[in-house]
Amino acid sequence: MNLASLAPLAVVLPILGAALTFVLIRHSRAQRAVSIALLSLTLLLECLLLASVWNGGTAAVNIGGWVPPWGIVLVVDQFSSLMLVVSSAVSLAVLVYATGQGMADGDQDAPVSIFHPTYLILVAGVSNAFLSGDLFNLYVGFEILLTASYVLMTLGGTGPRIRAGVTYVVVSVVSSVLFLIAIAMVYGATGTINMADLAIKLSELDPGTKTLLHVMLLVAFGIKAAVFPLSFWLPDSYPTAPAPVTAVFAGLLTKVGVYAMVRTETLLFPGDSLNTPLMVVALLTMIVGILGALAQSDIKRLLSFTLVSHIGYMVFGLAMSSVAGLAAAVFYVAHHITIQTSLFLVTGLIERRGGSSSVDRLAGLAKLSPLLALLFFVPAMNLAGIPPFSGFLGKLGLMQAGIGLGTPLAYALVIGGVLTSLLTLLAVARVWNRAFWRKAEDAEHPDPVLLAVPAPEGGATAVRLLPWTMVGSTLGLVVLGVALTVFAGPLFQVADQSAAAMLDRSSYIQAVLGDGTPVPAVALGGGGR
Repeated sequence: MNLASLAPLAVVLPILGAALTFVLIRHSRAQRAVSIALLSLTLLLECLLLASVWNGGTAAVNIGGWVPPWGIVLVVDQFSSLMLVVSSAVSLAVLVYATGQGMADGDQDAPVSIFHPTYLILVAGVSNAFLSGDLFNLYVGFEILLTASYVLMTLGGTGPRIRAGVTYVVVSVVSSVLFLIAIAMVYGATGTINMADLAIKLSELDPGTKTLLHVMLLVAFGIKAAVFPLSFWLPDSYPTAPAPVTAVFAGLLTKVGVYAMVRTETLLFPGDSLNTPLMVVALLTMIVGILGALAQSDIKRLLSFTLVSHIGYMVFGLAMSSVAGLAAAVFYVAHHITIQTSLFLVTGLIERRGGSSSVDRLAGLAKLSPLLALLFFVPAMNLAGIPPFSGFLGKLGLMQAGIGLGTPLAYALVIGGVLTSLLTLLAVARVWNRAFWRKAEDAEHPDPVLLAVPAPEGGATAVRLLPWTMVGSTLGLVVLGVALTVFAGPLFQVADQSAAAMLDRSSYIQAVLGDGTPVPAVALGGGGR
């Protein structure tokens, strides 16, 4: 049996789960069990898909039996299947975390009846985007996940969440409209939206028309990926949502935009025609983002700015148009999804245990909760790129690729990448020193719990306990981040093969359109592969 033929189930199972959890709207325990079980089954399926293409190869599934380029096609290769596995593993951990939080709080912050169906729809949209083999189905995937994200962001209906949600909706709608206009223009110019077919037909277009289409798609995806200067919306939008929602947004939503950039740049617009602007954007994204992070006293806002900053590393790897650079970017995307999500989950635990996410109100957490300190320290050092963690290995791969490219702009990006990594270390070290290491009485506005002040009723200290499900799911995600370091060798091997296949394009095009389909040659300038 061809395992790739099961790829549609990666989208269908979460949708089925959403329907079942909606039917079970009055049975919260059954709703939780169904959502976790179906997402676990989805993860298992995606692990099988990854195993089927682990050593290379690309497979396409034609939905409804329509022959490409007319019908919807789902494509399974190393890159898409790796993204599916990492995203579903992270989504499952966040779902368990949210379930624990909901049970502990009586579902006040994330009503089960709304949260579970919407969350599974979000997962379905992400999976559809990763598997999509045509631009319009990619657009549909974006709209599915964005529609779900609108609901998740405004859970609870508080004033700050509604205001942040309005900004998020407006920016997302603008991005979607630009994407839809770009799709219409692509179809008008080529008569197709199948990406494998476009890889052939776009090479026949007038260079000016091709560049216009290229820029429009980049801008649309750049907004979704939050690259500078299109990232203004993110730091004000993400931190206001409930902790599990913020975590899954930070881990996944921007990476779907990065995935779309990687896929279109390598498949539809190969070469280095816009590499220089992309490198400039990558450098500005890294530097501006991390400078914004250094100015924050709230941990969630600080992490939101580091999220923007580290998108620059991925764009840098893409802009080099080399196997080494793209492989490092693929590895770094998988690393960053895991680490950034785990840090936001830890921040939720910090807020719950210490009463705030502001470092001005936090202190002494290392003594109060050593496990919480460990859960923060490991992914924080990983994010900062401290050896031997996966963050260091991914950044080292990018730096080596940049030095190998040898252009002045590449060297500038290498220096900028090192500087950004050091400033990231400074940012997380400040959080560690103030929230965890200093004495509780040294905090500017300490919470009574940190000072062990007796509860108003008298006698006992008002200690906020952390539910084991929240701690366990966070610990699992931190362990997954460490596993990326332990298994970095095989993962880099897959990333190398994936990058080579994406830059070659022949396996993708022939898997969709049939063996023997001619693949247009790529005209390279000075940036070469």
